[in-house]
Amino acid sequence: MSEIEKSFSTEKYVVSHPVQIEQDGWRLDQFVMKCMPTLSRQYLKKKIEKGEVEISGRKSPHKPSVKVHYGERVTITTHNDGMIEDEYWHGKPVPRDQKPGIVFEDEELLVINKPPFMITHPAGKNLFYCATVFFETIYKKTIHSIHRIDRETSGLLLLGKNPKVSQRVALLFEEDKVRKCYFFIAHKRPGAKAFPFTAKERMDREENKIPRGMMSVWPEDSEFGKESETHFELILDKGDFVLAMAFPLTGRQHQIRVHAAYNGYPLLGEKLYNGDPGVFMRFKDHVATPEDHDLLQIPRHALHATALKLTYPKDKMTYFIAPLPEDLAIWLEEKLELKRSQVEEIIKAKVQEFLA
Repeated sequence: MSEIEKSFSTEKYVVSHPVQIEQDGWRLDQFVMKCMPTLSRQYLKKKIEKGEVEISGRKSPHKPSVKVHYGERVTITTHNDGMIEDEYWHGKPVPRDQKPGIVFEDEELLVINKPPFMITHPAGKNLFYCATVFFETIYKKTIHSIHRIDRETSGLLLLGKNPKVSQRVALLFEEDKVRKCYFFIAHKRPGAKAFPFTAKERMDREENKIPRGMMSVWPEDSEFGKESETHFELILDKGDFVLAMAFPLTGRQHQIRVHAAYNGYPLLGEKLYNGDPGVFMRFKDHVATPEDHDLLQIPRHALHATALKLTYPKDKMTYFIAPLPEDLAIWLEEKLELKRSQVEEIIKAKVQEFLA
């Protein structure tokens, strides 16, 4: 039977699912929920009633209780109204940079400065504010994701303009042949480890961990978790806050955030690893307290993918560097009275020293 078919643009997402033999006789709302499990049942029910869910060969709108049958296709259309993707801060949607900055571009490769909250490619409820969708809308062709950085993390992201270069550069990441540098702002907790230091705590995801997706951490000599290593260098110590650089030597999910927090430096805006995982759930459920906002300071974790060094083109060692994002630059100016230019100058020196 034919596969799932998808069509993306910054305005509309259309996906067509074939009804499999084991799904014959399912209710339409049950089938749609299976296709888009990250969206609420109520939201999907409204889509059906508005005629945004179509069954091949039948006139819409349908009732949520109508049955689907093997051989039919169900097409779901989602328009970009912002409702399912917005992030909120003090009850208001967080402003977003709609256009990623281009750091480098040639016929094969795009290196962009990804804004915070933009994801690499469509996933879950995030269908429009995506790097690949943004450039596919411009170039009218498939743009390939080579690697990923967390949704809230800003900074360097590599995208391929064809499958060949994407596979070649992705292999460099898989073989640990890409060197990475990150800038971050963190709270400084009592007893925090002195800079510079290298964190080697092990980490992994545990089944049934709440909040879901949160990484667990164990000492370096534990038999649990996976080996992880991050080197940390200080840029500036400003009382209760530090500006620092992280150089990950392995690529575990949330690695820098976990290692920083475990050693006394939870990131500004950190919802998961600040000592109270309930903060994450309260923001998720839109019931964050004034104290939660005061703790976080900013709407997202203050982590920026600053630099990458890799072999590109085929035999040339190249490094890319991204300027600071606007939200972090504004916080540094307003809270610590630091100019963007002076911070970027220190970052550049640290990057050059590390990548030499």
